[in-house]
Amino acid sequence: MRLILASTSPRRREIVSLLGVPFDVAAPRYEEIHDPRVPPERQAMHFALEKARSIQSPDAVVIGSDTVVVLDDVVSSVTLDRCLASSVTLDRCLALGKPVDLDDARRMLTMLRGRTHRVVTAVAVLAPGRADQVWCETASVTMRAADDGEIDAYLRTGESMDKAGAYALQGEGGRLIETIDGDRFVVIGLPLRSVADALRRCAIEIPVDVDRLYARREATIQHHARPESTAR
Repeated sequence: MRLILASTSPRRREIVSLLGVPFDVAAPRYEEIHDPRVPPERQAMHFALEKARSIQSPDAVVIGSDTVVVLDDVVSSVTLDRCLASSVTLDRCLALGKPVDLDDARRMLTMLRGRTHRVVTAVAVLAPGRADQVWCETASVTMRAADDGEIDAYLRTGESMDKAGAYALQGEGGRLIETIDGDRFVVIGLPLRSVADALRRCAIEIPVDVDRLYARREATIQHHARPESTAR
C-alpha cells in the first residue's frame, strides 16, 4: 500500500520521513475558505480531511494536515490586517493562518510576542476500506517579548511566509519562543506519535522507535529555543 502526504510543506515532509516509511508527496487540490463562525479545531480538521480527500486513491493511504495559531478564546478567522481594521476586538480569539505578505507577518509576530497562544494541528489519515481517522492536537506556546529589531531580523530570514502564525519553531523562529507546553511536533506541523499510531492501524509498519525520535528531536529543538540564543 502506497503512502501519500497531501502537503508540499517541507517541515511536514521532514516529519513523515523520520518514520522510515517510503512515501510520495502531492499538492492537495483544495482551496481553504475560512469561516469565522467555525471553531478553529473543527475548521482545521475539516481542512485536513478535504486536503486528503482531494488526492484520495484506491491504492494508497493519504495523510492530510492543517495548522492554525489561536490567540485567546473566541475565533475570528479573517486575516489579521482585516481584524485590526474591523470591529473585532482583541479580547476575542484570533485564528492566524499563513501571512499574506511581510507586513502581515510583522503584525502577527508583534501581536504574539510576550503572549501565550495555542497551536492547533489537525490530521486526517484515509485508507481504502477503513474508517477515516481525523483528529487534532493542541500545544501552548509562549513567545519572548522580542523587540522590533529582533522581529525585523527574523523576517529577513524568509521563514515567515509559509508558516501559520508567521514563525517556524524548527528554524530561526525557535529563538522567539520562551516555553512550549505540549508536543513540539504539533507546533512544527504534524504530531509524529499519533500519526505513526494511525498508520499502524492502516497496516503500515513503522520500522523506527518513535519514542527515541521524540527524545532526539526534543534535545535539538531545546537547543534552538534557548532564550540566550536571541537574534542579534
